[in-house]
Amino acid sequence: MDAMDLEGLPLRERKKLRTRQALVDAALELFTERGFDGVTLDALCDAVEVSKRTFFRTFSSKEDVAMAPTQDLWAAFLEELEKAEPAAGQPLFDVLRDTLLGAVARMPGEGWAQRVLLSRRLAAVTPSMDAHGLAFCDRTSRAALVAARRRFALPGGGDLRPRLAIDLLVAAFHRALEGWAEGPAPTRDSLATAVRDACGAVPGSLALPAR
Repeated sequence: MDAMDLEGLPLRERKKLRTRQALVDAALELFTERGFDGVTLDALCDAVEVSKRTFFRTFSSKEDVAMAPTQDLWAAFLEELEKAEPAAGQPLFDVLRDTLLGAVARMPGEGWAQRVLLSRRLAAVTPSMDAHGLAFCDRTSRAALVAARRRFALPGGGDLRPRLAIDLLVAAFHRALEGWAEGPAPTRDSLATAVRDACGAVPGSLALPAR
């Protein structure tokens, strides 16, 4: 976490955020070196010199701390969604895309991008992280739907379009993340470009003819 990100915060909050970041960094390093199942919660807490009680005040599980980099992004997305001011008649999907790109821009530098990369590589070989990610995506999508309907006067009831727009955004993000992680020297800016490109491909994918 960059020092600038902590400026202006009370001392207690700064200490809390530094401890959280230390847990994330230690977890990603240890899980990468020894494997997710090869690191106990005791070992992780010992590495950061915190108690289990402190750990559980911040994270719910080993999966939670390992996936914190992308979960932080989607938490920022929900915050940005509450502040979004779409132009008159702007399609919901475009609003969601711009909101996600705004959240990416908020992430703290290239250290964050490296953490996302490590987290993704771990998730690819750790079934419990994959299951945790699916549950997190569903919770986030539901929260985004509630926020979007409240903010943008969207149709309610059985209208599937708002949720489908969110699902398309999530799918585009995952495809973007997949390609980004396999590219050379992934950065925060290159992830934003990958997200923009993936979202741009959505209309064409819906109209793609099957011959």
